[in-house]
Amino acid sequence: MGTQFNVIFYTADSVMAQRANAAVSARMDSLNQIMSDYLDGSEINRLSATGGSGQWVPVSAELFDVLNKAQTIARLSNGRFDPTVGPLSLLWRRAVRRKEFPTAKERRRARRSVGYRLMELDSIHHSVKLRRSGMRLDVGGIGQGFAIDEALTVLHQFGIQSALIDIGGDILVGDPPPDNPAGWRVGIGSGKAGDPDTATVFLKNAAITTSGDTYRFLEYKGRRYSHIMDPRTGLGLHHFVRATVMAPNGYHADALTKVFSVAGLTKSRRLINRWPGANLLIIETKKGQLRQWQLAPFR
Repeated sequence: MGTQFNVIFYTADSVMAQRANAAVSARMDSLNQIMSDYLDGSEINRLSATGGSGQWVPVSAELFDVLNKAQTIARLSNGRFDPTVGPLSLLWRRAVRRKEFPTAKERRRARRSVGYRLMELDSIHHSVKLRRSGMRLDVGGIGQGFAIDEALTVLHQFGIQSALIDIGGDILVGDPPPDNPAGWRVGIGSGKAGDPDTATVFLKNAAITTSGDTYRFLEYKGRRYSHIMDPRTGLGLHHFVRATVMAPNGYHADALTKVFSVAGLTKSRRLINRWPGANLLIIETKKGQLRQWQLAPFR
């Protein structure tokens, strides 16, 4: 998935620790082969290649599960999150890498193959049909959260309850560490490069994720475009926004940071009611004004 993962947990002895760690690593490797659009032979890329063929393609339980979760969030967010955004993702990855703004023609061509309603799911046969040629699935906005959920499930199978899993900044924790019943200590940065200010939260049995454009962005004609994209326009966000979401599980925390980043502060205050149990801290700068809103608990 283009990043690294770290696992911290407490168990009775080193033999159990080694076995549990090996099992988590194996699970992460298998999920990477399923969900990563960076790998030519991954299951999700093989599925994308069937776009427009009219075929119902049987997929693994894991891929169907993450696509089903992604489509549900896409529907509830009115397309602010979209697992079919792959053609636009490729365009913006190239643009950020080359520092070249994609042309209007390139954006129009990519957008023709984007739309979560173009992906049909058959829950009885665990099959997927992509209705339009050129489609490319991208679960990068939810896959890491899904993976940390799976990692904690593996640890639970070994009887391990006190754990922290971190994949590229997507963090999920179980029970608190033995020496701190308040929970796992997690720092939340300001989102500005070089700014040392951080807030601290103590987590237990929850997930937390932050999205922002601190390091990945494109500057064009005096405007800054984030790597966080609005799937409905095909453009990266062109104002500063940083969303931190705390949720009961990893996949919600991961995906909802993108939803609320695209929605912005005002609309997020209404949207968040669609996901009971999710808590949001959002900071944005528009027209030179810095605004912040949070739904407790962030303390």
